[in-house]
Amino acid sequence: MSRWMVLLLPLFYLCCSSGNGNSRSEISQVPQSRVDTPEIGALEMNLIAAGLVNVRDTLPGVLVDLKYSTTDNFLQADVYGDLAEAYLQPDVLQKLKNAYTYLIHTDSSLTFLIYDAARPLSVQQKMWDIVNVPGADKTEYVSNPLHGSIHNYGAAVDLTLCKRNGAALDMGTPFDYFGELAQPQIEGQFLSDGKLSKQQLDNRKLLRTVMQQAGFRQLPTEWWHYNACSRETAKIKYRIIE
Repeated sequence: MSRWMVLLLPLFYLCCSSGNGNSRSEISQVPQSRVDTPEIGALEMNLIAAGLVNVRDTLPGVLVDLKYSTTDNFLQADVYGDLAEAYLQPDVLQKLKNAYTYLIHTDSSLTFLIYDAARPLSVQQKMWDIVNVPGADKTEYVSNPLHGSIHNYGAAVDLTLCKRNGAALDMGTPFDYFGELAQPQIEGQFLSDGKLSKQQLDNRKLLRTVMQQAGFRQLPTEWWHYNACSRETAKIKYRIIE
């Protein structure tokens, strides 16, 4: 039974786990003209000030649909406000660029669709406060802001594969699905049981291959979640985004 059934809410799944010092790579910083653009809100300015880079400034072919800037998420709440762009640490974005290059060389009809990327700790706290379950159980749904998520360092990305027209490939579950069917670690059994089709599993494997060859690590419980490094490494390399 999926976990939102346990919560008696029509939910899907979240969150993603996991700084000091900022890293840099050949990925250029956000152009000053963009920083001066009046449409940029306070949350996005905070990401820019922290040294993070807008993914689509470097990879314009990548699509972005930040689920936490809508109510179409397991919280049923917009916690990002007017933020509409995905941001990552410069060296993490370089890894994503490598993954993207590999993807389009493998299948030029595909691109990435990003659901979440850098997430300030203040937003992590909002999510923690919204989840209305006993304290010990909250970590099943969202990382405790006291410990931080790798998203809070700008070193994790939630994404899927999609066609150039924005049609997401079928991965067997939606993004932020709480049930075991979303877990890569047991997807072989679901294939045997007929709960995942071969095409759904092949789509997951393609995403996994593309991301892992670029140095990302998949979270064992979420097919969409990829970390650029461990939480311990993130704490050493980056400052947490407040």
